[in-house]
Amino acid sequence: MDFRKQFFVSPGEKLKLAGIDPAQTAGHASSEEALPEIQKNVIRMDELQALLYADGNQSLLVVLQALDAAGKDGVVRHLFSGMNPQGTRVYGFKQPSADEAAHDFLWRAHQRTPARGEVAVFNRSHYEDVLVVRVHQLVPKAVWSKRYALINDFEKLLDENGTRILKFFLHISPEEQLLRFKQRLDDPARNWKISEGDYSEREFWTDYVEAYEEALSKTSSKEAPWYVIPANHKWFRNLAISQIIADTMEEMGLKLPPTRVDLKEIATKYHAAEVAQEKRAGKTPKPTGKK
Repeated sequence: MDFRKQFFVSPGEKLKLAGIDPAQTAGHASSEEALPEIQKNVIRMDELQALLYADGNQSLLVVLQALDAAGKDGVVRHLFSGMNPQGTRVYGFKQPSADEAAHDFLWRAHQRTPARGEVAVFNRSHYEDVLVVRVHQLVPKAVWSKRYALINDFEKLLDENGTRILKFFLHISPEEQLLRFKQRLDDPARNWKISEGDYSEREFWTDYVEAYEEALSKTSSKEAPWYVIPANHKWFRNLAISQIIADTMEEMGLKLPPTRVDLKEIATKYHAAEVAQEKRAGKTPKPTGKK
């Protein structure tokens, strides 16, 4: 099953999240059944990231957005832990600092976009400026309503400079969110995640859903697609996202760069260095096989 087709938000679509079942699993019965496929996808992602880093001509930006407790941190932990940290960056976008607030709303996001050869993951992102800003009326509608076009231009610029963009909305139900809040209360290892905002933000659930529906509809494109990922089941969330990322990276035409040296010449230098090393060690040099 191609999850890219199944969960893609068509540009301009009048998206209604209520019509998407957050508990669906696309016919997969259990986490045990899905685990081998998830592991296979994660291995593919790791291998393709190595090619991306070596190739050095393209980059990948992954955007994760969701309501509280939907699993953004879990996606980062389970799906990107196998990638080489040297070429992978994860950024969490919280309330803007004084310096960030003194610039345009895209300034802090642009500073964290991936360089060529890199993968960057945005845990929350520039979309907060048409979500929380809208819901809590931090700026007038006349301001935030213009940001959809600015975001589209920003992402088009990234695409034209070799950055592939994948955007995921992790879709959970309010009942599942409350269950996860309970797990945070019951598990001492998760107590640190609890905040007053968990419950105060729940009061704005409907407002957030409306904000997400409009944002996803107005900013999904072929170059920077949005995917609505059913996320009530964490394992299915990981399965769908890992498949979409791995399949997309495979289509990027990644390959090892051409060798920039004369391999025969380097082999000759290597043999000379090997002989010198053995002489210093008082060993008889190995025969080269040459006449």
